[in-house]
Amino acid sequence: MSKTSTERVTLRGPAMAAEWTAVCHGVWPGLRAALATAVEDVEQQMSNWRQGSDLNRLNAAAPGAWVALPADLMAVLAMGLEIGAASGGAFDMALGDLVAAWGFGPPARRPDEAAIRALTGRPRRPCAEVLQLGAGCARRLEAVRFDLSGIAKGFGVDALARVMAAWGIADYLVGIDGEMRAGGTKPGGVPWSVAIEAPDYDAPGVAGTVALHDRAIATSGDTRNFVRVGTARVGHTMHPARAAPLQNGVAAVSVLAATCAAADAWATALMVLGEQAGAALAQRQGLDALFQMRVGKGLRRIGVGLFA
Repeated sequence: MSKTSTERVTLRGPAMAAEWTAVCHGVWPGLRAALATAVEDVEQQMSNWRQGSDLNRLNAAAPGAWVALPADLMAVLAMGLEIGAASGGAFDMALGDLVAAWGFGPPARRPDEAAIRALTGRPRRPCAEVLQLGAGCARRLEAVRFDLSGIAKGFGVDALARVMAAWGIADYLVGIDGEMRAGGTKPGGVPWSVAIEAPDYDAPGVAGTVALHDRAIATSGDTRNFVRVGTARVGHTMHPARAAPLQNGVAAVSVLAATCAAADAWATALMVLGEQAGAALAQRQGLDALFQMRVGKGLRRIGVGLFA
């Protein structure tokens, strides 16, 4: 496969209730279809919103029953468990019932007060204790629902990057809804530049930009996906230990990593941990992270690693 020109091309399509994009130079016949297929494969494996997805087959299986799963989903589950352990359980994939009760999972609805009370009124086991992985298969050890919204979108970006590499495209920028991964550089050796959103409810803007070269960035935040409870805005990120949405003042966390799946999961984990514990863990893990906290009607930012 080879390009037929050197012009800048932007391809796009629907993905995970958002949009995927791919920027490269040159016209590559058939590339858009290959990228769309890669995203579709990820959704078919990992979406909670598709009744027949591989993840929902696992969620519907009887506790203790092994379910054969495709390699990509197995890799995401393994990464989720690894980052869950490294974050002390802050990243937890076994929160599907809680996510749905608050109105963020299928079917979309207002928060279900009875379901929320039932879930918060009983002890829950962390994901590592209710999910077991085998060779090409997994099983849930009790009747919980797994939710991959904190990692699947990042993995979708990585899937786009794999397509670019398979087509021999070394210089590209791919993304899904703000989660981005760059390969190589722009013409002239200039790194790709990605904006980081300022999570301001009233006047969203740009908090800054970051140069990407063979790296990925993902952001977890509370501005785009929320429900209203009275006059309060409740974000979609859940605190595993509290079994409730976050209320720690963190508006958004952005993380740089080698893969977008890792950046996505770590952004969620650090947001759950909060400013102090999250920043301390980011330093211990050698992560580059930007924390944006709400202070009154304004924002305060602290950075770790390259963001410091």
